[in-house]
Amino acid sequence: MLDELDRKIIAAMQDELSLVSEPYRDIAAAVGITEDELFARLESYRRSGYMRRMGAVLRHRKVGFSANALCAWLVPMKRLTEVAMLMISYPLISHCYARVAHTEWPYNFYTMIHGHTRDECREFAAQLAEETGLKDYVMLFSTREWKKTSMRYFGG
Repeated sequence: MLDELDRKIIAAMQDELSLVSEPYRDIAAAVGITEDELFARLESYRRSGYMRRMGAVLRHRKVGFSANALCAWLVPMKRLTEVAMLMISYPLISHCYARVAHTEWPYNFYTMIHGHTRDECREFAAQLAEETGLKDYVMLFSTREWKKTSMRYFGG
């Protein structure tokens, strides 16, 4: 069961992290606890399942990337980890994940590629295909950027 402090912490964690050297210290101070207490609570949320993940949202257009493609790959199951480790090492990839393939859609591995142009994205995908030996892939380019917001559970 969540107490009032839990609700304050969760509300504070819903906001964007400050671009300072120790953002968690500021969050802890705002809710009236130490940084160590904050980390202990966050860890307990993770263990209990109250918080499954925390991650950054890339506003790619604001940093100059105007071409973005979801690249769907057909990767042999035994190579998923190897391919994932290679692909996540590149800064042009912001997402990398596996999904179950279907008979109508055989692709089981996805990367989100960001570039300045569609040609840059295509060239990078071709480079990845060459490096991995994976030749079966499709690229689905973004045509619109949707509003990027996180879930709000407590607070404004």
